[in-house]
Amino acid sequence: MGTQQAFGHLDADCFYASAERVRDSFLIGKPVGILGNQGACVIAKSYEMKKAGVKTGTPIWDAVRLCPQGVYLKRDFRWYEVLSRCMLDLVRDCCAAVEYYSIDEFFFRVTPSTSLQAMAEALRDRIFRELCIPVTVGIARTKTLAKLVSDTAKPFGAIALLDRDAERSLLEQSPVTAVSGIGLRRAARLEPHGIHTCLDLIFADRKLVRSLITRSGEAIWWELQGDPVLPLHVTRPPHKMLSRGGSLGVAASDPLIIDAWLARHTERLVEELEYHGVVAGTLSVYLVYKDGREGLARVPLDSPTDRYAALMKAGHQCLDRLVSAGSAIQRLHVTASRLQRPGFVQRSLFEPPEDPREADVASLKREVNAALGRFCLRSGATLPLLEVYRDSAGHGYEICDVHGKTCF
Repeated sequence: MGTQQAFGHLDADCFYASAERVRDSFLIGKPVGILGNQGACVIAKSYEMKKAGVKTGTPIWDAVRLCPQGVYLKRDFRWYEVLSRCMLDLVRDCCAAVEYYSIDEFFFRVTPSTSLQAMAEALRDRIFRELCIPVTVGIARTKTLAKLVSDTAKPFGAIALLDRDAERSLLEQSPVTAVSGIGLRRAARLEPHGIHTCLDLIFADRKLVRSLITRSGEAIWWELQGDPVLPLHVTRPPHKMLSRGGSLGVAASDPLIIDAWLARHTERLVEELEYHGVVAGTLSVYLVYKDGREGLARVPLDSPTDRYAALMKAGHQCLDRLVSAGSAIQRLHVTASRLQRPGFVQRSLFEPPEDPREADVASLKREVNAALGRFCLRSGATLPLLEVYRDSAGHGYEICDVHGKTCF
């Protein structure tokens, strides 16, 4: 056991609320709720607010009724990314192999020793001492077990659990839904076979588990057995697609407003394509209408590109298929797929030459916005959304605009 590897999982406690408390100590000890894009619902909350019955996704009017003494703040993902990067630096200072799993979660590899419990406590205490962010740390034989341990130890816990008897006791007490990757649907498939707890799962036949919850479920089975089969991603796996979009806040049927949102999300998509150094072969537009209907259209691009004009042209073609006069749109998403590196693009013999002015415009936008601020220079099609761009705290960044996470 002395040379066997182990894995750690670090998870910030109520990260968004904790991040707000870092820059405003008035919020410490008070029920804090973080609101989404339009301030319509709670996307994160402190433990104090959770005790009042407020859940993630609770509409603001219900949250205020449940917790009238709460403090409700609009989310600021850019600030959360700053603190997340600081946490990452501290974890990397202690461990060479670290996976940036999400904005508030990290996996890391450690070598078991008699001081693993002390290491877990030291890492937790150092992050709180230097950043004022409370975190919970779990260490176990696999990534899945480490996350299960840290989830059990919340809040502000630190547990290194490699003892087999203690591990078995934890699995016996934990329902299968406590494991990341097993939700209610998968649990419903397992239930008729008498699989209710994590201990039931590891005693189940492996082939049965695979037939019920696929290869990813089989990987969980191995991980709960203590056999590490899930890799530690120290670099981000390549994207298969990139998407930008979200709620319009107020449903829109005005073509100018819909076009403005298409332009906004397309510019955000171009940013992401440029950041990852890829070009798109296909553009898709997905809509959710006010009446609950959904629509999806795809357009193959004439040639793989990251140019705003070409992507907008394809986006308009998608909208022509999806939007009829008077249709009220609630959500709009644009997705780039068939991604390629520019140097590996197979060009067509009949492909029209690129207008050099498009490259000049793209370069100018990058330079100006890098120097003066995001969206300082943007398409005139976004003019109907002036209030959105003025609200920098609410719309300057969406969660998917924060770079470096393997889960978004």
